[in-house]
Amino acid sequence: MTAERDELPPGYPVAYERSLRLRDGRTVRVRPILPSDAAELAEAIRTADPDTLHRRFLGAPPRLTPTLLARLTTMDYVRRFALVALDPATERGVAVARYEPLEEGVVEFAVAVDPAWRRIGLATALVELLAEAALERGIHSFGASYLAGNRPITALLAHAGPGAKQLIQHGTAELAVTLDREHLAALHRDLASRTTRDRPPP
Repeated sequence: MTAERDELPPGYPVAYERSLRLRDGRTVRVRPILPSDAAELAEAIRTADPDTLHRRFLGAPPRLTPTLLARLTTMDYVRRFALVALDPATERGVAVARYEPLEEGVVEFAVAVDPAWRRIGLATALVELLAEAALERGIHSFGASYLAGNRPITALLAHAGPGAKQLIQHGTAELAVTLDREHLAALHRDLASRTTRDRPPP
């Protein structure tokens, strides 16, 4: 659903509301996450398949307390930023991608996609949009910690910028990539050909 203006929290970036055409012809609606998404996010975590949960949380998911759900859905849209993708036919969330601060100019990236919406370019598009938002906000590097066998995450981060550096220890991989403005501009041109804004920015 498109957020109504009178429900938008301070700093909500309307410019990141998009409709995106995926490789299989389906369309998703992408927008920044809102506090009102908490209940649906909780249900998505509760009903996710074990493999998705294991990959996303590197083990068992956390206990879904109101405090945790508030943190996961309440952003300042600068240091902390998250996007959700919605199936326009059902208004149900099918993916979420976010970054959280690690240190000055460096953030940790994470993404989770419903199995029925994988391998059609959705995760890649969300990474590109997050990287675009990050650069606009003075962030220069993405990092991630994930299971070493999770090759899609390795590919996603490598896609976001050249020269990705990976370290693997005890089955867990850590990868860092420097965001490159020219590289992302080329990716953005391709993404723009498949994207329409739900409404113009204010």
